[in-house]
Amino acid sequence: MKIKIQHKITVFLLLASLQIVSAQKKDENIGTEVVNVVKPYTPTISDAFKIKETPTLEDEDNTKKENIKYTIFSFPVASTFSPSKGKAASVDKSKEERLYKNYFTGGLGNYFTVFGELYVTENVGDTDYFAGMLKHLSSNGGIENIPVNDSFLNTSLDLTYGSKKSDYSWTTDLGYQIQNYHWYGLQINYGTSLTETERNTIYNGVDKGQTFHNFYLGGKINFSESIFNEITLKYNRFWDGYSSSENRFVAKPSFQLDIVEKVIKTNLIVDYVGGTFAKDFSGVTSTNYGFANFGINPSFAVKKDDWAINIGASVFYSLDTKRSDNQLFFYPQVNASLKVVGDLMVFYTGIEGSLDQNSYRDFTNVNSFLSPTIIVSPTDRQYDLFAGLKGKLSNYVSYNVKGSYVNEKNRGLFKSNPFNETILVQDEYKYGNSFGVVYDKLKTLSIFGELKADFSKNISFGVNGTFSSFSTSFEQEAWNLPAIQIGTNLDVNITQKWYAGVDVFFVGERKDVLQKTNIITLLTESNIQKIDSYFDANAHFGYKYNEQFTAFLRLNNIANQGYQKWLNFPVQSFQIMLGGNYKFDF
Repeated sequence: MKIKIQHKITVFLLLASLQIVSAQKKDENIGTEVVNVVKPYTPTISDAFKIKETPTLEDEDNTKKENIKYTIFSFPVASTFSPSKGKAASVDKSKEERLYKNYFTGGLGNYFTVFGELYVTENVGDTDYFAGMLKHLSSNGGIENIPVNDSFLNTSLDLTYGSKKSDYSWTTDLGYQIQNYHWYGLQINYGTSLTETERNTIYNGVDKGQTFHNFYLGGKINFSESIFNEITLKYNRFWDGYSSSENRFVAKPSFQLDIVEKVIKTNLIVDYVGGTFAKDFSGVTSTNYGFANFGINPSFAVKKDDWAINIGASVFYSLDTKRSDNQLFFYPQVNASLKVVGDLMVFYTGIEGSLDQNSYRDFTNVNSFLSPTIIVSPTDRQYDLFAGLKGKLSNYVSYNVKGSYVNEKNRGLFKSNPFNETILVQDEYKYGNSFGVVYDKLKTLSIFGELKADFSKNISFGVNGTFSSFSTSFEQEAWNLPAIQIGTNLDVNITQKWYAGVDVFFVGERKDVLQKTNIITLLTESNIQKIDSYFDANAHFGYKYNEQFTAFLRLNNIANQGYQKWLNFPVQSFQIMLGGNYKFDF
């Protein structure tokens, strides 16, 4: 059966093949036909049809919506889990220290030293306040091998009244200061050729001493939203015990203007000083002086990427009111900084200059043993060229290294006054125990370095040093200027109650000149004197009894050196003071 079916299929396939072959042969020559195309076919929109996006379904089963119902079969499940209650972590909260508005500090020490300081402040209404400070420091002296009185006194009173408004604030200041010093800087062998009676006559005259008085009145106004930034005014009246007097008035208005994202600042300066000395060093005539300096200092800042540049200049017109010698000065005021490595290393450089007004009071604040016969004149600081690096070595340690070259014209230098040992009765400051002021063109090359470390809120450390080289044009030396100055300090909070600190400084060798009239030849001999370098170490300890009272112990000149700060003027040796500080509110 199977064989027969296969035969039938074979016969069928053969017949179909023959039919196809015969058909191909039959149609092998179909002839030719000519077709003429009249117009090319151009389809239109109507020739196409669009399939509907949403087809219509006619199936009724598809149009019906089924309502689905959800049911949940829940049943309780027993659980033994019991979550523990949350508890906030405990934080050690230190007691907030109360801030007191007023305080009093006082102390007593050897050499019959008395120290006192009182500060009080009180609010007046919601915006005004009043503040006052009284300071006193005195000593009866007692320096070894000093035959004359070496006591001193320094007392000052400062009063302030201020007001803070929303768009401006102002303060007014009133103060008075009195200082008393003695001309105890006699040469060690002074008067060896004189009799004891003659020496006592000299000593009694020197004991008179010098007294300085200073009265000042000032004010300051700050504006928060105005072209005027601030205005500062101050008047000083200074006089001494030898009929010398000086008046000084300083006005410094400043303006600030924002233009195209740039801040343009302009400072104006009006600085007048004038005074009179009853006589010059020779004792023949009186001397007087007067200088009015008018200055303007415009500047603007530019910041781009890591660069910050401040470009400006200063112009001063100096009017000599006594000699009609008027001058015009121009100074550069340019400085720039570059963040080399973020805040870790910042390079800075610049060049600046200014006309520095000198005064009798400013000189005596540096050297209290000036004779009331000096010459007062402004200093032309032609340029101060500097460059340095500053930044951080870590989050706790910062540094600053700076090199500078300063060129000053008419720089004031302290120089020992000449004396004549043959004259017994003369002014108290003419025994080689006072200083005058000489002016010279001074060039100073210096390197400054500073390192500060705040290891924690309980430990802080700092060290700095300045190394200088001086060049003069007329004087033999840069009198009384040290080439090396080094200082360091360490403050430690030992516990919450105890604290301590150390302050050490070193001042290098200085030079002065001893100008003495020869008894025989009556000629003045000048000999350069080297003033030895000195090292001074100071320490303090304190105990905080409570929020209001603190006791302290201060130790000064621990090395017990009677070094000379000025030629023939030794300082007090080892000093100890015990005192306390009390804070309070009214």
